[in-house]
Amino acid sequence: MKINKNIFTMIWTTLTLVIFMLSQISICQAEQVPQEPIANAPEVVEQKIVIRNVTFIDPAKANKSTTANLVITNKLFDLVTQDDIEVSHRDIIFDAQNGFILGSLESGKIANFMILDANPHDNIEVLLDTKKHVLLAIHNGVIIRNNLKAESNISALAEQKRIKPKRTGWLAYTPPPIVLPSNYKDTDWIKFDNDYFSTVLIGALALDRQSWESQDEASLAQVGDLQDFDGGEIRALRFGLAGAIKFDKPWIYMITGATNTFDKGFDTNTTDNVSFMDWRLDIPTFYNTTLSIGKQKEPISMARLMSMTFLPMQERAVVSDALLPSRNFGVVLSGYALNQTLTWAGGVFNNWLEDDGSISDNSTELVGRTTWLPYLSEDETELIHLAFGLRYSDAKEGLRYASEPEFNKSATFVDTGEIDADSSFAYNLEASWRKGPVWVIGEYTKNKVAADDLQNPELSGYYISAVLSLTGEMREYNKRSGSFSPLLVARSVEQGGWGALEVSTRWSVFDGSDGGLAAGDTSIFSVGLAWWLTPKFNINFNYRWVELDRCSFISDACNLQGKSNGFNTRLVLFL
Repeated sequence: MKINKNIFTMIWTTLTLVIFMLSQISICQAEQVPQEPIANAPEVVEQKIVIRNVTFIDPAKANKSTTANLVITNKLFDLVTQDDIEVSHRDIIFDAQNGFILGSLESGKIANFMILDANPHDNIEVLLDTKKHVLLAIHNGVIIRNNLKAESNISALAEQKRIKPKRTGWLAYTPPPIVLPSNYKDTDWIKFDNDYFSTVLIGALALDRQSWESQDEASLAQVGDLQDFDGGEIRALRFGLAGAIKFDKPWIYMITGATNTFDKGFDTNTTDNVSFMDWRLDIPTFYNTTLSIGKQKEPISMARLMSMTFLPMQERAVVSDALLPSRNFGVVLSGYALNQTLTWAGGVFNNWLEDDGSISDNSTELVGRTTWLPYLSEDETELIHLAFGLRYSDAKEGLRYASEPEFNKSATFVDTGEIDADSSFAYNLEASWRKGPVWVIGEYTKNKVAADDLQNPELSGYYISAVLSLTGEMREYNKRSGSFSPLLVARSVEQGGWGALEVSTRWSVFDGSDGGLAAGDTSIFSVGLAWWLTPKFNINFNYRWVELDRCSFISDACNLQGKSNGFNTRLVLFL
């Protein structure tokens, strides 16, 4: 490429260092021992009931539990956290001895619940004789029954001064601490459950507002006037059902679709009015393995496997969109081993059900991926993730690699056009490092096209991204899929908090000119800011600087190096 990347590499490196320094500041702030209050400062009189070591049962999975601490402030339920809790001499402190909580917990509402000495999901007699099994009962914020021994405030205060806060599992590194799911009332109209199957309605609405800020003459000659794409759009409207068929080993199903009347829907390249994105059945088989049948994501690249709305950036990198397809019809066998530090998945795909023709008329793909955690800290707050993926296609329907510049409302920047090829073979490399609220991720992909007339070209690209949660939340790692979960929300605005705030940068490169192909070479520097007000609503902003090296669409001019930049604002709402 003839594009000068030095200045952008320097900017990306500087911002990455700033993010890392900010993360260290937030970590250091979390480790500071709480200071004594100033003697002459006015004191707000409040009393807390602190209950340590409470076991919370997941309402959807009775066999899944979490132990944490619970705080009631002035009779109101305040929070559930795994962080150490600062106490004063006025506070009442109990050790729940891993007792099981039963009741309704809503932040800012009067506390009403019981703590039982056994799991009511396992032993129904606990509910038939609560008087015998109750450890603590609170009604209207007042203790009405107590079989627990209160801890000494003096010893708790002394320990608080002596020991730094301990981090276990996923925690917020800065206040407020992580709030675990704690509402046990199941009044959600979108859920249905009986003895034979369960289902939940899922959906998402994404609204975009795009603005191209500048474009030089070379870019104008390459792709036309980008300001023609300015404006708002309904990016996608997605809906579907997911649930379980309750065999001894439940079968999981998912059916999702999107209406693309407004524009192409996220996670798909089609422009049909309605398209089915997933219709998949997951069947447990032998020894930690699962057979997935139907239309689904091909098992390659974390950027492709994670839902786009949960990624740090609004859109995937050019290399991911251009070289790796989203969904296909096929069969995948997946599993995990070595105490869930190793995952693997492999599948065969052929989209004959949605395309015209038979299986032999359509392209067949073989796709596989394996992931490994070479390092995982004892409390799982730091890890290193590595992965390797392969994809082969017999290219019976021909090939085409094209992409916009990581903005949905844009002209196509890189495009090979239709390629008559014998086959293609791609490999993908992944690496991630996560420490608390800091996440650094990168991928490299190369695709070799077997086409003698085009001198067997090779297309490649990579991206590297640095992400920081400014509010301290940590993205969980899903060991069974080898991918990261959406950003957790420490305390949503509904709970009196600020939600979760995440800042990210990305440097993205795609080399699309090799052999007889001149698809174009592009480099993109991006900055993103995402604000999750609640787990179901977020506002995010992306800015990109784009450089493109390719010939003109309009004239015969070549050796053009176009520059453009713009930003997009997105609102996302989930059911």
